[in-house]
Amino acid sequence: MRRFPSSKHFSRRTAMGLIGAGLAAPYVRPSYAQGAWPEQTSIPDILKGSGELRIATFGGTMQETQVKAYFEPFEKISGIKVRYFPGTSAPKVKAMVETGNVEWDVAQLSRGSIMNLQKQGEYFEKIDYSLIDDGVGKEFRFEYGIEMLVWAQVLAYRTDAFKGAVPKGWADFWDTAKFPGDRALLGTTGGGWPELEFALMAAGVPADKIYPIDIDKAFASYDKIKKSVVKWWDTGAIPIQLLTDREVSMTSVWNGRMAALQAAGVPADISWGQGLSKRDAWGIPKGAKNAANAMKFVAYSTMAIPQARVAWGIPYGSVNIKSNEFIPEARQAVLPSAPAIKSQLVNYDYDWWIENREAVIGRFNKWLLG
Repeated sequence: MRRFPSSKHFSRRTAMGLIGAGLAAPYVRPSYAQGAWPEQTSIPDILKGSGELRIATFGGTMQETQVKAYFEPFEKISGIKVRYFPGTSAPKVKAMVETGNVEWDVAQLSRGSIMNLQKQGEYFEKIDYSLIDDGVGKEFRFEYGIEMLVWAQVLAYRTDAFKGAVPKGWADFWDTAKFPGDRALLGTTGGGWPELEFALMAAGVPADKIYPIDIDKAFASYDKIKKSVVKWWDTGAIPIQLLTDREVSMTSVWNGRMAALQAAGVPADISWGQGLSKRDAWGIPKGAKNAANAMKFVAYSTMAIPQARVAWGIPYGSVNIKSNEFIPEARQAVLPSAPAIKSQLVNYDYDWWIENREAVIGRFNKWLLG
């Protein structure tokens, strides 16, 4: 991996000291009562540069938030032009690296996708953790990527569908007599992984007994809901559209996608109980043309203030513990990383899925056609 040029005037200790201290106060402390959000006007020289940076994202509301929280501020204060593209996926990264035509410098993926692909060969650059703020916990760090976002995969429902009744978990999702209507669940066509955890909890498996997953039991549970699933979705926009158009009464969904729907007045809500706590990560594809700029961006985006701005823009949690200083308590109360919500979620076991993903996907695709 190409490294940053060293400077005898700017050591790692100096860099981390400035970052940890808020960069010697280069921000305007927000006035939450006035609706301001945290600003940052400078970064260490080691994170500045020239040229460009190409970032692949999942698009949608998340990308809109990233533009304001990460991309535009980083471009302004680093001198590096940021270009961004929706449509990130591990298969695309794989194809780019294998053909030597690497069009992206940074890809937003899951930890599992990065580690699963890395098992097959050298597809990502190592992360230079000497540049990462010490507010980012060890649990979010791994060799070929860095987690930068905490989110949840949850049950969403139309509030006008059940005469005031509220589904409390996946047993209710599976109960089409008590909660009538069509359903939607995540499929595999877009590189997704089946939601076996939800199938098991619907079958009565306690949250703390989900892993290791009993695959046979999960598919037996899937058999009971299959006829009611009108869509096995593959992109985050689909369940939101299905709820908006009244095509389903319940669906699994990424929690952040619900914010725009609710803001538009669609009668829909989240049931947090038994959701999956997940994380997104940045990966730098092997052979990226702007790998040095990519690492600078990765370091910047996981600093406290950029992380806080994301939480302001979309209800996803931060990986930098220092961000809480810049997030109002009212906002923290709707984040998947907030204690009251986190306690209702199941920690997603990426390690189990890395070992079993291919077998499960093969079985799921065959089951779906049966």
